[in-house]
Amino acid sequence: MVQLSKGANGIYGEAAFEVLAKAQELERQGKNILHFEIGEPDMETPENIAKAGIQAIQDKKTHYVPSIGLLELRKAVQDEVEKTRGYRPDLEQIIITPGLKPGIFFSMLATVNPGDEVIYQDPGYPTYGSVSSFLGAKGVLVPLLEENEFRMNPDDIKERITKKTKLIIVNSPQNPTGSMMTKSEMDGIAELAEDHDIFVVSDEIYSKMTYDTDHYTPTSRDEAKERTILLDGFSKYYAMTGWRLGYMVAPKNMAERLQDFLVSAVSCTAAFTQWAGVEALTGDQSFIPKMMARFKEKRDRIIEGLNTIPGFSCQAPKGAFYAFPNIKETGMTSQECADHLLYNAGVAVLPGTAFGPYGEGYLRFSYATTLENIAEAIVRIKDSFE
Repeated sequence: MVQLSKGANGIYGEAAFEVLAKAQELERQGKNILHFEIGEPDMETPENIAKAGIQAIQDKKTHYVPSIGLLELRKAVQDEVEKTRGYRPDLEQIIITPGLKPGIFFSMLATVNPGDEVIYQDPGYPTYGSVSSFLGAKGVLVPLLEENEFRMNPDDIKERITKKTKLIIVNSPQNPTGSMMTKSEMDGIAELAEDHDIFVVSDEIYSKMTYDTDHYTPTSRDEAKERTILLDGFSKYYAMTGWRLGYMVAPKNMAERLQDFLVSAVSCTAAFTQWAGVEALTGDQSFIPKMMARFKEKRDRIIEGLNTIPGFSCQAPKGAFYAFPNIKETGMTSQECADHLLYNAGVAVLPGTAFGPYGEGYLRFSYATTLENIAEAIVRIKDSFE
């Protein structure tokens, strides 16, 4: 048999979709399953944004557009970054992508060679490790410790930097822990990158999903002009997961190459989706604080409930919509506990090890669901252990 490439054999998927498939199979068998595995807001796209996308289709805005993105959306992103990050990038730095994931992929393709080392958080978003493996790079894991509120420590990064280190990936608010890094920690990472001539990719897809805590970015230090790359998108805080729309802010020399990446991979991001994005950034923003008020209530409810389950303990996350309880006192591994909850309680969650080896002893709950489902899940979990 003809062999596939090393990259094809190195890349891997996400456990969330594997658990979802198991849960759906149980549902086909007549089982009632409560879903806490998928990281997707349980709200619909705001009406004004949806109407803008529909109007764009009706206005025949369904053809090719520049690979770098619509000028109108790039200008809206320019205003957005100035408002939320404190600096105004040049238009030539802004690239529109079909979701944030291509931004992760393309930024790593543009910076990492086989044999290079990529530093990222563990537990962390699986795509970072998957793309590192695909590229033939070595993933260097920085453990996120519960005693440090699961924040990435610049001192831990410094210890792991070698001559082969090419890239540091930062994610705050963080998936799967909901942790948020401080300004001093972000500044420390940016300084390390300067001192050692390393790129920094900052995944900020949850940047507006915070609970009484300010969001900081390492890209403010060089304004994404030299070595930092800002990634953000519309999926989470505009409830647009299926629209597939994101953006990158990168150094100009990289942005020039990224245009060709887009041409070769996807040609361009869908035009009508981009017009919806223009409305998202320039239209009524009241949806976000309302959504976050609802998420805060859900967060408080699930944290309170998880901490009443014998063998469970859980810190309150400061961002995103994930709870990351410690389940070590149950005597189970993360996978054993996740399987137990799925098959004995009808509650679908992810094992912490789905996000890396340092996730052992934890579970991830996505509390993007109803208060009723949260209450029912706590009861079912308690009953399953009794």
